[in-house]
Amino acid sequence: MAKTITEINEKIRKGRAVVVTAEEVIDIAREKGVRKAAEEIDVVTTGTFSPMCGSGAFLNIGHSKPRIKLGGGKVYLNDVPVYTGIAAVDVFIGATALPDDDPRNKFYPGEFNYGGGYVMQELVSGKDIRLTAAAFGTDCYPRKKLETLINIKDINEAILFNVRNAYQNYNVAVNLSDKVRYTYMGVLKPNLGNANYCSAGQLSPLLNDPYYKTIGVGTRIFLGGGTGYVAWHGTQHSPTALRGDNGVPRQGAGTLAVIGDLKQMKPEWLVGTSMLGYGCTLTVGIGVPIPILSEEIFRYTTVSDAGIMAPIVDYSEAYPQREPDIVAEVSYAELRSGHIKVQGKDVPTSSLSSYPKAVEIASILKQRIEEGEFLLTEPVAPLPGVESGISFKPLKERPIS
Repeated sequence: MAKTITEINEKIRKGRAVVVTAEEVIDIAREKGVRKAAEEIDVVTTGTFSPMCGSGAFLNIGHSKPRIKLGGGKVYLNDVPVYTGIAAVDVFIGATALPDDDPRNKFYPGEFNYGGGYVMQELVSGKDIRLTAAAFGTDCYPRKKLETLINIKDINEAILFNVRNAYQNYNVAVNLSDKVRYTYMGVLKPNLGNANYCSAGQLSPLLNDPYYKTIGVGTRIFLGGGTGYVAWHGTQHSPTALRGDNGVPRQGAGTLAVIGDLKQMKPEWLVGTSMLGYGCTLTVGIGVPIPILSEEIFRYTTVSDAGIMAPIVDYSEAYPQREPDIVAEVSYAELRSGHIKVQGKDVPTSSLSSYPKAVEIASILKQRIEEGEFLLTEPVAPLPGVESGISFKPLKERPIS
């Protein structure tokens, strides 16, 4: 029953492609059987809407009169510092960037009410952004100060480039200590008071293509409400992570680096987010289509929450010291029930990732494909797989002589 992306695209153009979401496919496969369903279905759409700290955007501001060399200077967007170590009027804003007057030093410690992710959302919303800059001045770029308002419609390029998104599985965070812990996985109550997780589970892109057989460099995706592409494997990509019998990683594994035009995106799918006591980030909406090229690929897309295991990790003492920190394992079906058992205790669960929004993304992508607005792309290079031997390495500290 082998199919090709070219054949599937032809069906999309003619309005005959059969497209279902990664949630819908589970029941279809159960009802019709894998073989028959694989023959009938052409594309399975996935989705995730989660905080993704490895996000940011390159902006080309344009030249002022007289010209100013922002490169190497100090530049702020709404008081959030941006990176300037590139060309004269190119800057990079990261999702986790914070104003210099760190809110931990204010009356309300640890609130982190504003940062780079919020600036990016406001840019996409069409709001004016305050730019302030100080430069050292050169013969060809003599200006030393600049204060102005910028708007996404007026600047040249605005390129979302996220170096680590769509993590393939992740930790379930708990706190075994007797005091509250403030982490990138949210606030963790003492003595196993709660358990936080962050994945769309059965809807998550890389959990539906565990061996990266269809997702690769050049794959066209739903990104932030617009269209984007997989640019490379993401940082911390670790395909050799422990896997279950179904091929699904049982811990954090693959990641994606993605790119797209920020001017096409929508603020409801790029949302500035605060982590109390930790910092700021950006919650990103991503949807990836899985072309059903074989029965094997289809079988992977039928994975359900019950078949996806995640490690429960203690973020109180062990995790910060990079010590063994896995307490137990749990399925996403158990996590989504609202309670799990950890060391004999009933622990309430909460997700940092929105499952309803992931369903919405998969459904939007499905509609775009069905209406012929979104064609699939053939990857120009595969993502490093299990055979690559790549794994996530810790920092090896060495003395500086």
